[in-house]
Amino acid sequence: MDIDSSLLPATTTVRSSSSSSTSSGGCADILGRSNSLSFSYFKDWKFDYGADLKPKICITASTSAGLEQTIPWIFYHKVIGVSNFFLFVEGKAASPAVSKVFESIPGVKVIYRTRELEEQQAKSRIWNETWLSSFFYKPCNYELFVKQSLNMEMAIVMARDAGMDWIIHLDTDELIHPAGAREYSLRQLLSDVPSNVDMVVFPNYESCIERDDIKEPFSEVSMFKKNYDHLPKDVYFGNYREAARNNPNYFLTYGNGKAAARVQDHLRPNGAHRWHNYMKNPMLNTTV
Repeated sequence: MDIDSSLLPATTTVRSSSSSSTSSGGCADILGRSNSLSFSYFKDWKFDYGADLKPKICITASTSAGLEQTIPWIFYHKVIGVSNFFLFVEGKAASPAVSKVFESIPGVKVIYRTRELEEQQAKSRIWNETWLSSFFYKPCNYELFVKQSLNMEMAIVMARDAGMDWIIHLDTDELIHPAGAREYSLRQLLSDVPSNVDMVVFPNYESCIERDDIKEPFSEVSMFKKNYDHLPKDVYFGNYREAARNNPNYFLTYGNGKAAARVQDHLRPNGAHRWHNYMKNPMLNTTV
């Protein structure tokens, strides 16, 4: 693959923007949270992702982040075995200079938030389901939740058309960590999942900033707050107050992890963190 290197972010440190963009609703930009380069990548991406690759894994994301954040994010996940990306873009991510680079990367499909897309999603199955409609016409994270869910529903169809075996919904400030897998491979981890398992839950860890001048969070942050599913209960409850630091929740954001779902008939999103099936209760694997 040949990419014009002038379109890519520099490999030197990039300072974070001093101003944050805002959406039409006046909320802080919550689709793209970082403006700094996270780690370097190779000029030519050579990955052996032929037709015989099994299992085939895709990630879907809704983002407004630029190249500085998203290119390293794509590269990292390609290294651990993800072959396809369905990027629903808006804001900076949808600008010609940025989207042109995304579209030039093998396995990346860019979907723009256009009026036609919104009209199509307004006719979708989950649009009329009460679990989603209760979040309509609310600002900020509620709006994001609706967008993500509708985008996930479309990504399922794209994943099936592309012959994918597994689908994961992930933000571009998050990395999947295939802990315990041989060769640090997400593909190896999912290939070892029993065939009757429909969904694998990855408990999330939250980064803990140790200093106030972090520019490249993926490469500079080394301390993480463990998910409570990975802690003995006495440790979790005994240190809750100190760990939460007056925050009402243990994590600043969410604590229920993200899930990989086996692409199959009747699959649907169940919020941004889980998947469900219209015809059965999915068999879960929560031991990752």
